Amino acid sequence: MEKYVDGYVIPVAKNSLDEYKKIAELAGSIWKEHGALEYIECVGDDLDQAEFVSFKQAAGAADDETVIFSWIVFESKAHRDQVNQAVMADSRLEEMMKSSSQPFDCKRMAYGGFKVLVNA
Repeated sequence: MEKYVDGYVIPVAKNSLDEYKKIAELAGSIWKEHGALEYIECVGDDLDQAEFVSFKQAAGAADDETVIFSWIVFESKAHRDQVNQAVMADSRLEEMMKSSSQPFDCKRMAYGGFKVLVNA
């Protein structure tokens, strides 16, 4: 089976992590309910890299921010499109996105769809 992955990198204020986690838990349950195989959200821990471009640099994170690195796994790109269409039509996600107090700026989120190259 050829899997497909949607990936995200999001700078989030450190003092907003609890709020972000609540949103991520709800989003994860919605994506899984609509058919996603996996939903993973990770918070930056060891981000200050001297020899490489750090995730903090790549995400444009400020000193008071950390980085969320997340991905959602699907059966295929077609399955991703089908699941995402159902997720975007889900009223729970719509209500969450309408909130005036988001713990992150969507315009600063990096997102992309990826074909799996190696799955060891």
